[in-house]
Amino acid sequence: MISVVIPTRDAEQTLAPALAALIPAAVDGFIREVIVVDGGSSDRTLTIAENAGVEIVQTAAGRGHQLRLGAKRARFPWLLFLHADTELAVGWEQAAATFIDKVDLGRIPPGAAAFRFRLADDGWKPRALEAAVTLRCALFRRPYGDQALLIPRALYDDIGGFSERPLMEDVDIVRRIGRRRMHMLRADAVTSAIRYRNEGYGKRILRNQACLALYACGVAPERIAALYTPDHSARTAATTEQQPTAP
Repeated sequence: MISVVIPTRDAEQTLAPALAALIPAAVDGFIREVIVVDGGSSDRTLTIAENAGVEIVQTAAGRGHQLRLGAKRARFPWLLFLHADTELAVGWEQAAATFIDKVDLGRIPPGAAAFRFRLADDGWKPRALEAAVTLRCALFRRPYGDQALLIPRALYDDIGGFSERPLMEDVDIVRRIGRRRMHMLRADAVTSAIRYRNEGYGKRILRNQACLALYACGVAPERIAALYTPDHSARTAATTEQQPTAP
């Protein structure tokens, strides 16, 4: 029923747990295929994917491009786009299956869904960020890529799919899906807090907010990527692990 698409680049620290969280749903037949689209990893990412027995597609780096290519290869009627540093919490498949049934049976109009944002870290800072994201999603239905995206193939194709962007591809597709067609599932997507711990919560959040403000002002994604990823010129679009998570 579901094809899972995971874009990767140097994701050896997080990919195995992300894949392990999918095993129960794969055993039950809910997940029919997992496609890892790698953008030029130099670590053990491909080895981990190979050992997991998932389909591997190798291409140029750029998360929008990778997601778009993965969707093109997918064979099933529902698509689940998942970041390599995000684990879906126990019970996610029940929430997803309920939503899919409502759409497929015509109980609600065709739409997409995302999960609740959680960070794999302790303390008041991650909890405050989670609360801010929850409020944003409740008010505006604007989840980001680290909350995953569950969408029927027909709707994905109808809106044109992911754009070939090095950054902000999730913001762009959610905007095109629209508030009325976006649903929030009562299940968690737990994202690695490595970037926040390494850079500092305050600095990371400010950087994310700046990127989103520039995007809203129409600044080219390539220029925003240089701010979001300081070494962008050396590693084009090396942003496959996490997207701006702003209140």
